[in-house]
Amino acid sequence: MKYSVIILGFAALIASCSSPKTEINTLSDAEKEEGWELLFDGKTLTGWHVYNLGDTLSKWEARDGELVCDPKNKGVFGDIITDKEYKDFELLIDWKVSKGGNSGVLINVNESPEYAATFATGLEMQLLDNTNSEHRHQIDSTHWAGCLYAVSCYGTNSKPKPFGEWNESKIVQKNNQVSFWLNGALTFEGTTGTQEWADFVKSTNMKNYPAFGTFSSGKIALQNHTDFIAFRNIKIREI
Repeated sequence: MKYSVIILGFAALIASCSSPKTEINTLSDAEKEEGWELLFDGKTLTGWHVYNLGDTLSKWEARDGELVCDPKNKGVFGDIITDKEYKDFELLIDWKVSKGGNSGVLINVNESPEYAATFATGLEMQLLDNTNSEHRHQIDSTHWAGCLYAVSCYGTNSKPKPFGEWNESKIVQKNNQVSFWLNGALTFEGTTGTQEWADFVKSTNMKNYPAFGTFSSGKIALQNHTDFIAFRNIKIREI
């Protein structure tokens, strides 16, 4: 009996070690059949450009399989956005920040000189090291990781991993219904494009940006907030 247990345990160990590991920035055959696409190939910034500045040299680079914004890099500070616009979709993205780090993923961004920043139009999922962030962020639950920044949040579900560790986020939009997810927990849901939505936005600090949340489609942006931020496994499926 003793030897049988040892042999079985050893066999299980071999099986676990030999099991194929999912490579980052790749799609499985099942994902391809379901219509998923990679927005980051792990090697280049193909498909992305600096908001309102095109292919300008920026703080962003592809490094070791990660899409990184490093304030130490040469180039301009600025958000990067997809070349393509999206309407109804499911977006998956892994991210990690430095200590106290702050960034965001934005959807429905309208790129135009009329708007000085991506957040003037786009809905921002906040990416944050909650524990070590600025005091103003810590005292406002709408500023926490996973939330619709400065607008709404299920604060009790905002549980990002410690800085330097990877988080998994998901954004789903269909027929103006939007939901944000952080590490498997729902952190925001709402319906845009209604009078109720417009009235609600007017009660928040985003009222200072008249075009905020008024578009039902647009480009996806990754925010440069002068902190180090890294992304990987950026996948989208139009629905």
